[in-house]
Amino acid sequence: MSSLRFLVDVNVGIAVADGLRESGHDAAFAGDVDWRMPDTDMLSLAHGEQRILLTMDTDFGELVYNSRQPHAGVLLLRMPGANRDAKIQIVQEIVSRYGDQLPSQFCVYRQGRLRIRA
Repeated sequence: MSSLRFLVDVNVGIAVADGLRESGHDAAFAGDVDWRMPDTDMLSLAHGEQRILLTMDTDFGELVYNSRQPHAGVLLLRMPGANRDAKIQIVQEIVSRYGDQLPSQFCVYRQGRLRIRA
């Protein structure tokens, strides 16, 4: 699988961005740009740079489906209370198994399952 481009939301954490980089992916951390970046700006930045947005914020479903904001892919982790190591492990597993299916899709990970929606 080729290298993917990500924008990692602050609620996911810089450790996940670092883990993606260590795996050979291009991962930008939203906190390096603006810790308080509004969701619409974050989705626009990710789209403009053709990055998959990696987040734990369910508001992005509203922006993508109801407001029709363009995106280059969203990976929403529904893992409340997950620690850093659990997030790193799950993201690496998702990327290694489904990486070629993530770009331009809205994906939701919850309770051990990944749902991919166009």
